[in-house]
Amino acid sequence: MIQTITIIGAGNLATRLGTALYQAGLQIMQVYSRTEASAVALAKQLNCDFTVEINKICLDADLLIFAVKDDALEGLLGQLACNEKLIVHTAGSLPMSVLAGHSCNYGVFYPLQTFSKQREISFKSIPICIEASSPETLAKLKALASLLSNQVEEINSAQRQSLHLAAVFTCNFVNHFYYLGQQVVEESGVDFNLLKPLIVETAAKVMEVLPFDAQTGPAKRFDEAIINKHLKILEQQPELQEIYSFVSKSIFEAHKIPNK
Repeated sequence: MIQTITIIGAGNLATRLGTALYQAGLQIMQVYSRTEASAVALAKQLNCDFTVEINKICLDADLLIFAVKDDALEGLLGQLACNEKLIVHTAGSLPMSVLAGHSCNYGVFYPLQTFSKQREISFKSIPICIEASSPETLAKLKALASLLSNQVEEINSAQRQSLHLAAVFTCNFVNHFYYLGQQVVEESGVDFNLLKPLIVETAAKVMEVLPFDAQTGPAKRFDEAIINKHLKILEQQPELQEIYSFVSKSIFEAHKIPNK
């Protein structure tokens, strides 16, 4: 049974996951971060020790959670003698195999959600995707994940990488489009808040019908008059014009042939 945890990382995911684990009754023994300010801030929230020195990372915990940038993970692992310790990473895009050779007990603990330090979020409805090196380790991670979430899924590395890619499309890219929309309206002196009910309804609709069936707008019906008007408005913003044209074409091509 996992009772004590060391969290390696103090970013958005580490902050929200660490808080959820702490609130679930787990003992966070230590937080590591490269920057002292981040380490101190999270350690204070979790009532635990902190360090900014790799050689002082606490390896005595039942579980070491690596919640760091993908390109930092292997470098950290190479400096730690994890041996038989249970270690997991939280990355959507890295295979579980990156942990092999650093310990005989390893896995993945991947909460599928967007996180921000300043925004509290309940883990109960967040899918937690797990993978493990052995049935025993899988059982431990499943028990831990079940303390936080009502949706625990066994997902292999290839599936998780596809899931992460889909998350980039449905979250990161969509949020960037919100930003672009904000730029467009604010340049005309219009309040971005007027678009928020539309944003809410768009998200709500896809909970009930498939995205293909929910699609509306001039690109779907290939309304050239409206599309050309929009492109003219964007004449002074060639990058936005290019994005608008590319996405409109993608939508039109998807709906030109009936969905199978």
